[in-house]
Amino acid sequence: MSIARQGVSFLIVGCCLIVLDWVVFVALTALGLMPVPANIAGRVAGALVGFWANGRITFSVPGSPRLGRRRFARYLALWATLTILSTVLVSLLADQLGLQIAWLAKPVVEAGLAALSFLVSRHWVYR
Repeated sequence: MSIARQGVSFLIVGCCLIVLDWVVFVALTALGLMPVPANIAGRVAGALVGFWANGRITFSVPGSPRLGRRRFARYLALWATLTILSTVLVSLLADQLGLQIAWLAKPVVEAGLAALSFLVSRHWVYR
């Protein structure tokens, strides 16, 4: 399977997931929820769609999606690690520079983590 095709697909799916994650984060923090639980909630929303979309679209083999319990367990390990990194970065930004800066920076943080996520997903989660 072509890394270019996977990369483009991952980029499209990932952009949709980043928007979903960001909307949930901004909405919850605007309603008064602290950045840490709001960030985790946003990432959960993205994760619920992300595992399925990447297993069905990005890393699938023709006629055979790459889903299942083992892959889901790997996905959860990757997701938990990236969620910790994301939450630390976003909450530090909110504490140090303010919530509005964290709102603006969150998509950048997530995009940076997505590069690592693609490599780990391609070579470990969905193999």
